[in-house]
Amino acid sequence: MNEEKQEEKLAFEEKILKAKELLEKLNSQDITLQNSIEVYKSGVKELEEAQKLLDEAKLIFTTKEKDNN
Repeated sequence: MNEEKQEEKLAFEEKILKAKELLEKLNSQDITLQNSIEVYKSGVKELEEAQKLLDEAKLIFTTKEKDNN
């Protein structure tokens, strides 16, 4: 696995872990409404960025698959 793919994998995994951490914060009984809104927005952002990484990987895979045929 080349260095760029390894970095993308780590970035994706980090974003998923960050989203999980934010979800745990949302489940806390001590969180305020205002804070929960901020945490929710951050979680959505992390998941959207992770989805972009998946879409890019899919595009690369699909392109390489077409090139091999």
